[in-house]
Amino acid sequence: MQRTAVSVRIFAAALLGLLGAVPSRADVDIQIQGVDGDLRRNVLILLSLERYRNRDDLDEALIARLQERTEREASAALRPFGYYDPKVTTTIDAVGPGRWRARIDIDPRAPVVLAEVLLDVRGPGATNPAFRRILEARSLRTGARLQHALYDGIKDELRRTAATLGYAEATFARSELEVDAQNRRAQIALVLDTGPRYSFGKTRVEEVGLDEDFVRRYLRFAQGAPYDAGELLRTQFALDDSQYFSSVEVISGTPDPDTHTIPVDIRTEPNRRNRYTVGAGFATDTKARGTLGWENRRLNDRGHRFRADLKAAQLEQSLEARYLLPIGDPALEKLELEFRQSRDDLGDLETRTTRFRPAVTQVLGAWQRVFFASLARTRTITTETALSTSIAQSTTLVIPGVSYASVPRGYLGEALFSRTLSVEVRGSARTLGANSDYLQLRLDAERVLDLAPKWHVFLRGQLGITAGSSAADLPGTERFFAGGDRSVRGFGYNDLSPTDAGGAKIGGRHLFTGTAEVIRDLPRNFGLAAFVDTGSAFDRFGDPLQYSAGIGLRVRLPVVTLGIDIAQPLSNPSCRNVKPDPRCGTLRGFDALPGPRLHLNFSPKL
Repeated sequence: MQRTAVSVRIFAAALLGLLGAVPSRADVDIQIQGVDGDLRRNVLILLSLERYRNRDDLDEALIARLQERTEREASAALRPFGYYDPKVTTTIDAVGPGRWRARIDIDPRAPVVLAEVLLDVRGPGATNPAFRRILEARSLRTGARLQHALYDGIKDELRRTAATLGYAEATFARSELEVDAQNRRAQIALVLDTGPRYSFGKTRVEEVGLDEDFVRRYLRFAQGAPYDAGELLRTQFALDDSQYFSSVEVISGTPDPDTHTIPVDIRTEPNRRNRYTVGAGFATDTKARGTLGWENRRLNDRGHRFRADLKAAQLEQSLEARYLLPIGDPALEKLELEFRQSRDDLGDLETRTTRFRPAVTQVLGAWQRVFFASLARTRTITTETALSTSIAQSTTLVIPGVSYASVPRGYLGEALFSRTLSVEVRGSARTLGANSDYLQLRLDAERVLDLAPKWHVFLRGQLGITAGSSAADLPGTERFFAGGDRSVRGFGYNDLSPTDAGGAKIGGRHLFTGTAEVIRDLPRNFGLAAFVDTGSAFDRFGDPLQYSAGIGLRVRLPVVTLGIDIAQPLSNPSCRNVKPDPRCGTLRGFDALPGPRLHLNFSPKL
């Protein structure tokens, strides 16, 4: 036992000796006083002391040499910000083995100011608005502190703008920055001579399996038009979004000084002709759902497409087929022929619809316009007709309409996950097969307002108005329902609706819903939300609305946002129906309200 104890003591002593032999890592604690923000960061970037602070070979001699450099390096770091005569004092003290504390006191003193500033653009491009905006920003002005970064930034912006707009011969007639450090004065002269503006030259399109004239209709520029590199980028985006190509290159050639033109080459690789999709998902509105899809992207060399989708969910089953013909500008205009066979549960209604819908889509400025006419045969099945083989509830009619939806500036036909505003007018008449004449207005609006860098307000509203028909004369697909993930949360999907004498939810003539949501950003693409919802479907304006409030978690995914919400109803629709719940006469306060409801949904990325 004694031998064992002695051996342990010897081993412990040896281990401590080895640990003591390992050199401790050197460290320098750098404290900078007198400047902060960008000035402090630039000082740290240029300090040799900062770069050497964790070196293992730091000793007193090396620290002394680094201290000698500090004043010179700190002074140089302040010059780009206009401080040419700072006072820098440095002290470095040892605070332990291999450890030092460096204190750098900086007094920037008075800066160099701009005494004279000449910014000008001359030549044929002198009146171009792009150049005028740069000059009118006036970030460099007489009396302001000299900042080298502003001077370099404006110079680069002028040069970049000239290249983007086709001023291939642009040169700086003057490019001068003179500093009188002793008198703390500086002079700047930046004069750009644009030279002539070049035009688009010949555009060469490589063979891609599509008709060349059809591909050229995607171009955002024309031969002979003033050159603009931005239009080349827009052309590439339009061709990319068409999905005809797996890769697209739109490249400008060498400027021709004789013709003052810039040629363009377009190189593409064709995409796979057929695309197959399989999808599955879950939302508290539709429950579990699945989709199967097939698309032929190139039926012919004129860019015609065909797509078929089979969708199945607890409340909806459908088969859709679409034939798409590009027209006019193929990025923005199309003729679409759609066939749809579906079964939908709407409130307590079941609808079975067969529809053929031709539609023409165009973009006019900031609006996308769609003219359409649906030829539909719809059977509306209620609890009273569910066991009957009668087809008295079937309607065959034509529903023409037009919709306008806002699109972002520079829109090129890409899929949009939300619209700031969309308005649709649709209707039918007895002469078109309807049970009675009617006209509908449908309006949807969404808006995100940024209150602060991490605080946002999301507003959403829906409005539906029907004129000239009772709800009973409308096919079930033309009636309004409210409630659900993207309507009035806290209530079930399509649960807010007028009821018949038996209490069945049969849909209404009008609709109103509104949402106000405050969102707080959290780290790692998370967010917290608090919201209030209101609305209902009804037959008469003035009928009571329903209310709810709740909280939610937002998970921001690459394209969309996953919302997980818990909403508590603040009103009870069962107590206001034609045949109210018999408990409503005895329940009071919170006990009369339905319980909270969980909602899972995907929405546009906020």
